Amino acid sequence: MNLPSTSRLATDTHSIDSLRSRAATDPKAAIKEVAKQFEALFMQELMKSMRAAQESMASGMFDNSGTKMGTEMLDTQFATKMTGLRGGLSEAIARQLERQMSATPAQALMPAAAAGAPARQTAFLKDHQDAARAAEAQTGIPATFMVAQAAHETGWGKHEIRHADGSPSFNLFGIKADANWKGPVAEVSTTEYVSGVARKVVAKFRAYASYAESFGDYAKLMKSSPRYANVVANADSAQGFARGLQRAGYATDPAYADKLTRVINTTLQIQRGVG
Repeated sequence: MNLPSTSRLATDTHSIDSLRSRAATDPKAAIKEVAKQFEALFMQELMKSMRAAQESMASGMFDNSGTKMGTEMLDTQFATKMTGLRGGLSEAIARQLERQMSATPAQALMPAAAAGAPARQTAFLKDHQDAARAAEAQTGIPATFMVAQAAHETGWGKHEIRHADGSPSFNLFGIKADANWKGPVAEVSTTEYVSGVARKVVAKFRAYASYAESFGDYAKLMKSSPRYANVVANADSAQGFARGLQRAGYATDPAYADKLTRVINTTLQIQRGVG
């Protein structure tokens, strides 16, 4: 008797390997298949229990080994046909598996194309840790928080502010060139939020000769500007630091504090792993 694929997972290693491959390319489809497998096994056990009860009530009728094998195969076929029905147990199992999958750390679910992201993040932290520590000595703000902010502002170095000719501005913190800035500038298109609505505008940003100079200017801004006094005072926690920056109007993005807090937490996790 040829049974549908949902009845083969527990004993057929080829089916298991096939399911693993499918999980790598189409996780949602694999979840549905696994849910069907669980439901099929459950239904088979249920049929066995019902058959055992029937046998106990009709002693002697199922003593023949051939009869037992036939009834077991028939029970398996019935269980398989009752599996995967709309509104059935497999849908509930699939929903639960999807919830668990969504709670899995992002690195465990990221596609192969993103496998280089952790290496890039680690390299970013190592490249800027000395400058961040120097800025910490000036401001009292944890170096981790500042390098995480630089990572957030630049997308871990992927979206740094550049001059029109493509050369780097070394501006890691998105500090704009106001009327008091006498140094070089980089004029680029950026996103600003006006009354909560994102808009593209062209703005002038400060340009530096090095990343260390960028950290130094950021530290000077945090330390000397009354506007950011509460940021420094509340830099004992990631959330306090991020919210302080948002309240001070460092960025117009209404979700800036939440986004920065997530990057800081990611930075702390990477540092613990490296250490």
